Amino acid sequence: MRHLNDMALFVEVARARSFRKAAEALGMPNSTLSRRVSELEKAIGLRLLHRTTRKIELTEAGQLYYERSKRIVDEARLAHEQLGAMLKQPSGVLRVSLPVDLATFYLTPIIGEFARHYPGITFEFDLTPRRVDLVAEPFDVAIRIGKLEDSGLITRLIGRHSRHLYASPGYIEASGEPVTPTELAEHECIGMLRSPIWSLHQGMNKVDVAVRGRFALNSVGMIRALAVNHQGIALLPEKIVAEDMAFDRLRRILPEWQGSAVSIFAVTETRLIPAKTQRFIEFLSSRLMEA
Repeated sequence: MRHLNDMALFVEVARARSFRKAAEALGMPNSTLSRRVSELEKAIGLRLLHRTTRKIELTEAGQLYYERSKRIVDEARLAHEQLGAMLKQPSGVLRVSLPVDLATFYLTPIIGEFARHYPGITFEFDLTPRRVDLVAEPFDVAIRIGKLEDSGLITRLIGRHSRHLYASPGYIEASGEPVTPTELAEHECIGMLRSPIWSLHQGMNKVDVAVRGRFALNSVGMIRALAVNHQGIALLPEKIVAEDMAFDRLRRILPEWQGSAVSIFAVTETRLIPAKTQRFIEFLSSRLMEA
């Protein structure tokens, strides 16, 4: 690697035909530049420059080395410039795996803003709850909700949303409204699969309630829809039910109590990710993380 750096220094000297001018352009001492080029000549085993008090000239070997090295140095400089441009304005296809509900309720309302800001990026979204293989499959990032297994992958918390209890006016009219968390056990509660316990807290007070109900599923969207259609009480993030609350399709019950927060994670194979992926994760974090 040292020889590659010295190659770039030699190219600047050969272009300027002067150590002094090259040193000024590079912002380094003339003596250091001269020493580095001499070390390069020793490493190669050939003299590259004829030095005189007035000027320098390329030897035959120096001319050949300059012609080959110049292309390499120019290509490297172009690569750095292009990478810098990519960091400022990323481009390419962004492949994301994420659950349907997260895409519908969280991503869809905000992705247009990101797309307008980065017109060079195109998107491929695979809406699936399955655990994708970020090593074998061509995904840049997977977005997941809830507790993650220890997989050795890189995870970053990008959102956390508290959950509250909601029911429709029709359900409340037909079944009544609980006034304490323990009364939830007497109601129809629409829950996630394999989650029969709802953990609620009010400040420092905490209570676990064993809920029951005819519906248990793995779709937040369907839980919301069932609640709107008077089928029971749901524990959901406010983001999911904001429109239903505005149109009085759902009402918050036990308002002083709330459930444990739901966490949203970005998962990547490595920390060394392309600029398009980094900007996307940063954007989601800025929009999804509650204050």
